[in-house]
Amino acid sequence: MDRERFLAPLEADDRVLAARVLDQVELALKKAEPVATDFFDPRERALVEEILHYLPEVKKLNYGGYRGAERQRMVIVPAYYLTEAVEAPLAYLEIKPVANGGKRKTDSAPLFTHRAVLGSVLGLGLKREKIGDLLLGEEEAQVIVAEEISDYILTHLQKVGPVAVQVAPIDPEQLNVPVERVKEISSTVASLRLDAVAGIGYGESRTRMAREIKAEKVKVNWKVVTDPAHKVAAGDVLSMRGRGRVIVAEVGGETKKGRIRVVMKRLLS
Repeated sequence: MDRERFLAPLEADDRVLAARVLDQVELALKKAEPVATDFFDPRERALVEEILHYLPEVKKLNYGGYRGAERQRMVIVPAYYLTEAVEAPLAYLEIKPVANGGKRKTDSAPLFTHRAVLGSVLGLGLKREKIGDLLLGEEEAQVIVAEEISDYILTHLQKVGPVAVQVAPIDPEQLNVPVERVKEISSTVASLRLDAVAGIGYGESRTRMAREIKAEKVKVNWKVVTDPAHKVAAGDVLSMRGRGRVIVAEVGGETKKGRIRVVMKRLLS
């Protein structure tokens, strides 16, 4: 395998990811058995799939726990391997408060926040790459994790923030998969600068959005971008910490005043 062919054109962070995946490809071929990757976000997944496209000796399967999962693991197998024999390398856990176990919610907001749950799980010494999607309910949180760390979380996770919790395994059919609502936004912008487009998508002024971008709170296609002048294009996915995602669905022609028509879809959970 000509590794340099795949690694040379990539940036440093992507090169590390690609090298790790190529190691896993070689391991799958050497052992003639499935090899599971870590969880990938959509941008990372696209990079890996591009590499695997040029390696016909292997094939891959994606597992995120439910249809539309943002974070997914891949299982790499030799091309001749029967995919029916591959099991999803995932575990599904539900986190609930212990009765009289600490602070309770006082309003209609969920008891657990994404940040608190993820922080508590990572606080056990685990890596983000081993954690998939988190699904929050009013009184519980569900988390999809790599199968190999499931028992560790079951044994050691005792609190989320100030709340004492109990953790139990569940079946994938018990996941509270969110129903996404979509708000379509049609507008015009002076340019396709990130601060201008994101400002329209999130209902913020361009000046404030530029500050958020410089503060590393905005991602384009799941990668942090800190330049407000970064150009976006149709198909780009914008995400902002705590504010969800905005998809740039269409970029149209110019109006008589020279502004650019854009159609965006904001995903509301």
